[in-house]
Amino acid sequence: MTNVIEIDSLHYRPGKGFALKDLSIHVPAGAIYGFLGPNGSGKTTTIRLVLGLLRAQSGRITVLGDAMPGDAPKILARVGYVPEQPHLDPTLTVDEILRFQAAFYPTWDHERAAQLLRQFQLDGERLFGRLSKGQKAKVMILLALAQQGDLLVLDEPTDGLDPVVRRDILAALLDYVSQRGAAVFISSHLVHEIERICDWIAVMDDGRLVTEVPMAAQKRHKAPPSGRRTGHARADAVRALRARARHRRGRDVGGGGMETGDGGLLPRDRRIVAGGDRPRSRRRVR
Repeated sequence: MTNVIEIDSLHYRPGKGFALKDLSIHVPAGAIYGFLGPNGSGKTTTIRLVLGLLRAQSGRITVLGDAMPGDAPKILARVGYVPEQPHLDPTLTVDEILRFQAAFYPTWDHERAAQLLRQFQLDGERLFGRLSKGQKAKVMILLALAQQGDLLVLDEPTDGLDPVVRRDILAALLDYVSQRGAAVFISSHLVHEIERICDWIAVMDDGRLVTEVPMAAQKRHKAPPSGRRTGHARADAVRALRARARHRRGRDVGGGGMETGDGGLLPRDRRIVAGGDRPRSRRRVR
């Protein structure tokens, strides 16, 4: 299997306003693929289409070699998913949630779940509804990793969390990928974090794909391999956007921008942030 996710010529329009237009994305097997874009650009909609939660008007989606939504049950048994907002019953304890989730997945790894419970310093007897935002995020990641999926789909998993919690979550994610060889499709507007961990990045804006490029090529300021969809002209455009982002930082209050390493936001017209934007004082994921 060359790609774990293939989206070709996808069109989706939920109403008269927003639409995904001729979207094509290819996520290589074993890659950590960062899916970037400002709020409202189509990231969550794309993820819901990939998981069969929405139906496109036209186009093709293949996940782990099978067609979505036609083979949805088979696919979802092999996918760990973290939604943008936690959806778990607040009246259940953490231990009860783990037992409930394990009943649906024959591949559930009880040993890994127990190890992550200790690593994340979570109290199994505590009600989910009484956990902090960071603790809830850790529970969601724990569930996705303990399922032992071949693909992880993570929708803004570290949004709004403090740097220490972000570090813990990303460290657990990298450990899992190195051990399992799984692929990760992770959406975010925290561009500095995506830079640290991703092999590929794609940038969305207003329902369209702006670029899809190897992270190594971005950092070297070289064009990606000719076998991929991105060409020299697109790589040049990305470099121009990165250079412009270096000199124009700030916060766009109403535009739904992308966050830079210094806590600011890139407005919607600056679609990708430069690799050197994070401050020296920020702790790095190890």
